[in-house]
Amino acid sequence: MVGKSNPQAPLLAGGTGEDPLLQDGFHEEELNVERVPAFEVPRSIRLLQVACAVVFCLFAAGPVFGYAALKPVLIEEEVYRDQCTPEEIHDKVRVCTGQELRLNLMFTAAAVTTNVSALLVGTILDTFGPHVAGFLGGLFSGLGMLVLAFAPFFHQYMDAYIVGYMILALGGPFVFISSFHLSNAFPAYSGSILALLTGAFDSSSIVFFVYQVLYKQTGLTPHKFFLLFLTVPAVIIIAQLTIMPNSSYKTFGELVQQKDETIAELDASDDESRSANTLRVERRERRESVVSEITELLGDKNAIDEQIKEDEKREMSGVWGVMHGKSIREQVVSPWWILITLFTVVQMTRINYFVATIFPQYEHLLGYESAEKLNAFFDIALPLGGVLSIPFIGTLLDNTRTITVLTILVGLATTIGVLGLIPNIWCGYINIALFVVYRPFYYTTVSDYCAKVFGFATFGTVYGAMICLSGLLNLGQTGLDWLTTSYFQRDPVPVNLGLLAAALAVGLALVTFVHTKEKEGRRAMLERAAKGGSSEHMPFAGGSNDYQNLQN
Repeated sequence: MVGKSNPQAPLLAGGTGEDPLLQDGFHEEELNVERVPAFEVPRSIRLLQVACAVVFCLFAAGPVFGYAALKPVLIEEEVYRDQCTPEEIHDKVRVCTGQELRLNLMFTAAAVTTNVSALLVGTILDTFGPHVAGFLGGLFSGLGMLVLAFAPFFHQYMDAYIVGYMILALGGPFVFISSFHLSNAFPAYSGSILALLTGAFDSSSIVFFVYQVLYKQTGLTPHKFFLLFLTVPAVIIIAQLTIMPNSSYKTFGELVQQKDETIAELDASDDESRSANTLRVERRERRESVVSEITELLGDKNAIDEQIKEDEKREMSGVWGVMHGKSIREQVVSPWWILITLFTVVQMTRINYFVATIFPQYEHLLGYESAEKLNAFFDIALPLGGVLSIPFIGTLLDNTRTITVLTILVGLATTIGVLGLIPNIWCGYINIALFVVYRPFYYTTVSDYCAKVFGFATFGTVYGAMICLSGLLNLGQTGLDWLTTSYFQRDPVPVNLGLLAAALAVGLALVTFVHTKEKEGRRAMLERAAKGGSSEHMPFAGGSNDYQNLQN
């Protein structure tokens, strides 16, 4: 656990003096560095853990978002056909209004469950670690598959399709969010690892696309498919009990922030009885213990050099560490959290609404045949987009300022919104192509933003609260469904136009705020540098000076 920190002082900031640990506002009694077991994890094991996490995210983090591919199978199996009126059944309507709304509710309930549960997942992750969270991910995924496999038998007792899909959705965040800390397994490539995990999450929609193909070719029933699918959660549970880490990997900054109350008690116990020379020796021993801890974590000099490069990238981001060391309450009431949360609310609503209603949207705009072509393209493009965008996203996040990334994100969201309003099949193809790249880019950027701005010490709770609130407000998607289907006579343009306007307004507010704060931070840093001050522009442990000072 991370102890209390001094948010006003930099962690081992640069400067001159005999003992860098006591400079720039850090008094000896405040530096309660906690001794934790050495991270003696071989590189090959860490590589295996990252690979396993990517595979688990691919198959279990977000299969429920492949609903567009599963929906035709459910329609063919006449799921919710009992919601149709006798007249609609007599007229052999392909999908009646009641059936359409119930099927869409099935996805909406799952999407909301995924988002709302993020706060629970984050709290469990911060309290019990990734080991427990990952295990619960496998458990809930398996239970959801069992309920879906036997849904026809449970139908007279409950709406088993919605219940099972919600439980399956609950397992996803446990698998996905508990994997984020593995970006610290190789600090210099944290952005690329986050992109891999998010790309796998987005590509997990391929599960139901593959099933749709198998269903058409072999007639594999949902009952048999979900029983076979149980292999995935079984492997996840076994891996959590064997090779996956018991606790989160720590960054350099987090190691320095860890504190041990016993040292403070030692300092306060009998200061007068110890000579100045004794105090100096004790301080040096403590400093050397921190160096030893970090060296063991990073492995060797080359690994430390990689970490130095990573810290330079963090400084380049312009926002890294701006809310580190703050309490959770201070973080969630700040504009940094409020604006990214509002942006997430609007974007998640747009993304989930599009995934659930892509066929009826284009059916109204372009007709049945064009909608069928675009839906088939979407089923293939959605998982491929997550894979193909990984190098682009990782490179962008590792080498670009956060304000630039956010600007690109808002620009893409606006372009997609405009294309979705145009009744042209080529605009439809371009819209889908951009959407399937934008989706993993958006999710990765949000998690990367939270990690940089708020830090991993509170990441689970802060990120979870944001996604949870977004999920609760995503319940409004059912209302959007009703507006489109009933009030606007299946015309998706009015709703999409409203979502576009909301996204653009919030996006511009977010970009403007971050840009302003970044300029203020850089100006303040330059002013302190001109006055010969320290580098305490932000409460973060970044930059190569920290390592050099620490080892002097």
